[in-house]
Amino acid sequence: MNIRRFVSHWSPVDVVSIAFLLFLVALNLIFFSRVEAWSLLVGINLAVIAGILLLAHAADTHRTKLLVGLHRWYCYPFVIFVFKELYLMVRPIHPIDYDALLIRIDHAMFGVNPTQWLGQFAHPVLTEVLQVAYFSYYLLFIILGVEIYRRYAIEEFDKAAFLIVYGFYLSYLGYFLLPGIGPRFTLHDFALMDTELPGLFFTQYLRDFINAAESIPRNHPNPADVVQRDVFPSGHTQMTLIITFLAFRYKVKARWLLTSLAVLLVIGTVYLRYHYVIDLIAGAAFTWLTFWSGDRIEAWWSTKMRAGAGPLETHPNSP
Repeated sequence: MNIRRFVSHWSPVDVVSIAFLLFLVALNLIFFSRVEAWSLLVGINLAVIAGILLLAHAADTHRTKLLVGLHRWYCYPFVIFVFKELYLMVRPIHPIDYDALLIRIDHAMFGVNPTQWLGQFAHPVLTEVLQVAYFSYYLLFIILGVEIYRRYAIEEFDKAAFLIVYGFYLSYLGYFLLPGIGPRFTLHDFALMDTELPGLFFTQYLRDFINAAESIPRNHPNPADVVQRDVFPSGHTQMTLIITFLAFRYKVKARWLLTSLAVLLVIGTVYLRYHYVIDLIAGAAFTWLTFWSGDRIEAWWSTKMRAGAGPLETHPNSP
């Protein structure tokens, strides 16, 4: 088998996704005595890897708009899938929450707990605006991706998608290293969120959606026990910064809209009590790490692994 030709079907997202899934498989095998669903997760991850390989081969071989589109856009639901898998792994593997450490760092930097200090500025209008901005996180990737996909060659979309997916995986590593649940559970009473930080029209619905996304059933008696350990680094901060930088790198028309939402979103991470400030600082550091290492990895893959591998996929909108 021509290995170079075989891997030429893979996009950079395929490479980093397969690598991360293999990493999760290894963790499940190493900690099988702690992860209750380890065998199921291993089987699912291996099946997903096979699915990625089949999709990559089909998209590169047939090059229809549908297959190429699926090959490029599967990464959006895929990172959500991996995020939910971590829910079954992080706490069993590292069953210590480091919120006390994160609180001490914040207090050492500011002399107060920032989420408590910001409480004096709470107002339903401000809460509504910041909650909507925080929710927009789920849309920023689509806004950026659609414009790059329509305006640029497929190779440029691959570069941007790789940096986004790679950034997600780096943040996921942070969840394993320093699990935490956030100030809405430790410095505040989670049950009083709707009372202390009420919004206007959409806040309640968006807050419920975000809680559900983080595995908190509505009216659960002990939400801190079941919430996803995803505080450090702030993935919202990291990925929003990555989106903003890419928007300017590619000069997308919506870059100022994305920037405005990014500013409000980052403020909302603390005001809405999802994160400590140190989480935001870590998110910014992870953003730098993503670009510093990601650009080099992507360039290496493009020049070393795909050179001379034959024709690659064309953009589905190309003639």
